[in-house]
Amino acid sequence: MKEEILVNMTPQETRVAVMQMGVVQDLHIERSSGRGIVSNVYLGRVKRVLPGMQSAFIDIGLERSAFLHVADIWGNGGEGEAPKPIEKVLSEGQTLMVQVIKEPIGTKGARLSTQISMAGRLLVFLPQETHIGVSQRVESVEQREVLKNKLTAALPEGHQGGYIIRTAVEAVDEPDFAADIRYLDKLWQSLQQTARTAAAPQLLYQELNISLRVLRDLFTSNTARILVDSRNTFQKMQEFAAEYAQAALNCMELYASIRPLFDLYGVEEEIERALSKRVDLKSGGYLIIDQTEAMTTVDVNTGGFVGLRNFDDTIFKTNLEAAQVVARQLRLRNLGGIIICDFIDMENQEHRDAVLDELKKSLARDHTRISVSGFSSLGLVEMTRKRTRESLAHVLCESCPTCQGRGEVKTAQTVCYEILREIVREARQFSAREYRILASQQVIDLFLEEESQALAQLSDFIGKPISMQVETLYSQEQYDVILM
Repeated sequence: MKEEILVNMTPQETRVAVMQMGVVQDLHIERSSGRGIVSNVYLGRVKRVLPGMQSAFIDIGLERSAFLHVADIWGNGGEGEAPKPIEKVLSEGQTLMVQVIKEPIGTKGARLSTQISMAGRLLVFLPQETHIGVSQRVESVEQREVLKNKLTAALPEGHQGGYIIRTAVEAVDEPDFAADIRYLDKLWQSLQQTARTAAAPQLLYQELNISLRVLRDLFTSNTARILVDSRNTFQKMQEFAAEYAQAALNCMELYASIRPLFDLYGVEEEIERALSKRVDLKSGGYLIIDQTEAMTTVDVNTGGFVGLRNFDDTIFKTNLEAAQVVARQLRLRNLGGIIICDFIDMENQEHRDAVLDELKKSLARDHTRISVSGFSSLGLVEMTRKRTRESLAHVLCESCPTCQGRGEVKTAQTVCYEILREIVREARQFSAREYRILASQQVIDLFLEEESQALAQLSDFIGKPISMQVETLYSQEQYDVILM
């Protein structure tokens, strides 16, 4: 199925949307003020070694120290040997070269590895390794052997380092591999040269920006067109493509229309929908997606879909459509970690198997590693999606200052009763001439109407007058009790 890639550029951020059949399938946003650091290579300094956790905190020059687990230390424990404890491998103050494998997320620092890998268009270079591997997405045994032989023939004599052949290598020859090898060698030599004179902590290698990663990572033989709405970015992408991805040159077009690119293709509306908890299905059903710190839950509902024949068919068709939409929403929202999908209960085992197959088929398009288990005894499908960067909601949104991220606020009546209890508390500790309530309009209105009797009774009980004042800037939960 042919794809279109849209690149929307402003000085503050770059947004990339991958379209299929006019529908947004994938979305990437990179802001100049918060550019991602995954794949960056740093010269770091060991700040603290934690034997109890078999991990260490590494200073790489960021606000928070990064995290290195003993399992991510390359060469610690050879074949058939048990890895050494981290306290035997690292010591405080030691400098070492590390690569970021997971972005800082929430309160957690970046996760590191000492195994360096550098991605090219066709290959991933592993300078510390010696073997040649092929991406697991290339399933044909025969094709895997052909690719390995082509790469081996393209390697210069005496060349050191290992490689992984990427998925986007359907019809490549030795010269293509040779060009990628030269590019990666040049990057590695430059990195090593910088490291020789660097003082930790220091950035040694920075990953390409997202507009160039489009050509390296997203462009495939299925890409029909790449539309770019910035002339400067278009020229830079053309220069990069001319050297490293010549096949993309014929697909690239400069978008110069007055109407914004993302508006024309409906991407802005799709972004707004991707920030909503509810996702409507074409059949009339809907999903409710809840993202929490620990996991994401997806609840499938039939909604207004009544079906044509019987209730079982209605449920089955809703779940089939939901399976496709769930896979797309995971990519759009970049949801990671543990994901629990609560499909509508199905008694028919064939229906359950068909829904699970459809889910796995739809998830196969995802570039991020996903593992899916079958239906549990409770009828839930559990899956994990590798989390390497913040979700779309965490990039574009922040917790509501009124509800503090709960998604709900206390009712005006609940706040009224809290205020009444607060006045009793204050009256028992302090002797004031008068108590004044500062609160929102909704709360004050309730005190003047339904709760006026309760307020009068309290005033009689404490023997002091109680006055009220509306604070227009207060949220419904905010209030103050002033002692006059």
